Amino acid sequence: MRLFNAWEMGQDQTKQQIEKGLHLYQSNQTEKALRVWMRVLEKSADPAGRFRVLGCLITAHAEMGRYKDMLKFAVVQIDTARELEDPDYLTESYLNLARSNEKLCEFQKTISYCKTCLNMQGTTVSLQLNGQVSLSMGNAFLGLSIFQKALECFEKALRYAHNNDDKMLECRVCCSLGNFYAQIKDYEKALFFPCKAAELVNDYGKGWSLKYRAMSQYHMAVAYRKLGRLTDAMDCCEESMKIALQHGDRPLQALCLLCFADIHRSRKDVQTAFPRYDSSMSIMTEIGNRLGLIQVLLGMTKCWMIQKELDKALESIEKAQELAEGLGNKLGLLKLHCLCERIYRTKGQQRELRDHVVKFHECVEEMELYCGMCGESIGEKNNQLQALPCSHFFHLKCLQTNGTRGCPNCRRLSVKPGYV
Repeated sequence: MRLFNAWEMGQDQTKQQIEKGLHLYQSNQTEKALRVWMRVLEKSADPAGRFRVLGCLITAHAEMGRYKDMLKFAVVQIDTARELEDPDYLTESYLNLARSNEKLCEFQKTISYCKTCLNMQGTTVSLQLNGQVSLSMGNAFLGLSIFQKALECFEKALRYAHNNDDKMLECRVCCSLGNFYAQIKDYEKALFFPCKAAELVNDYGKGWSLKYRAMSQYHMAVAYRKLGRLTDAMDCCEESMKIALQHGDRPLQALCLLCFADIHRSRKDVQTAFPRYDSSMSIMTEIGNRLGLIQVLLGMTKCWMIQKELDKALESIEKAQELAEGLGNKLGLLKLHCLCERIYRTKGQQRELRDHVVKFHECVEEMELYCGMCGESIGEKNNQLQALPCSHFFHLKCLQTNGTRGCPNCRRLSVKPGYV
């Protein structure tokens, strides 16, 4: 009886210490919170308590951009879940492992761990995590520029969010959809989805972390810049950066600095853009965001081209190409070939020009970035797009003009457009 009471007391103490850490963390006393949680991890003999505190450590390190530490704790959490012999714990731990690899831009590993989660036979608790699993998998497919599968995953995640009335998940999916449509250049949708995320924050987010507001504002800033609404872009980015600085959110700080630099470049203010690109690059190198580094190098390349420093532009392209090839980011490679084409045309180097034209079209074919109705490319300029239920997408005007009872790409029957 005494042993049982002692074990119960140990559980209560573990719970109290975890709550104490959460209170400190929510008060922006991050380092103190981490010390409390690490003490719990070292001293607690309660596997369920250890599992929960590992979840806190994983989340905290993710928000600080300490992705290698996040991965380390995720691996320990899987061992703890196996000790508990509970499929719900195991599903959650594999999801955290997937997210850790997503943050480190290990997209193939992310997809593999997400598939493991979806194959788990857990309870309704595990099933509720499937929306988050689908979101992480969609982000990984987007990192690999596999657009149809990314969209399919985002649609599944959105369905889970609606079915479970999970507004936080819906908010996160909307931000990812904003990123998706920004990449394939439907800027109206790229703005619509983060605006929807901001609405969810305003309507339901009273008790949420401010990171949800910050992320929606950042994605709105990106879309506004693409649409040429630079003042709106700057306002949204400043609000996002303010929250990121308050909460020590290094990954978001890096993204905001990149966005600020892009805004100044759009204004042809290259001298103001360069230091912001440098600052963004420094943080992204520190946290390991290789996908973000490609975007920074693309922006710097365009600045060098504005200044007609073509050799320096080619140096940036070479660095970005190495990163894009390492990650398997096909859209990054396509953009680099497009920039090389412009540079070599200006330099009058016909052999190099032809080489990059061929590689550009190979990337378009590989990513299926063309409309299956008119045959024109998608993602070359701002165009309204519409997805069918199979997640293939087309120019909206082509669907309105021609109509379809089946998808021209996969021949799957379709009587109405997809949700997103």
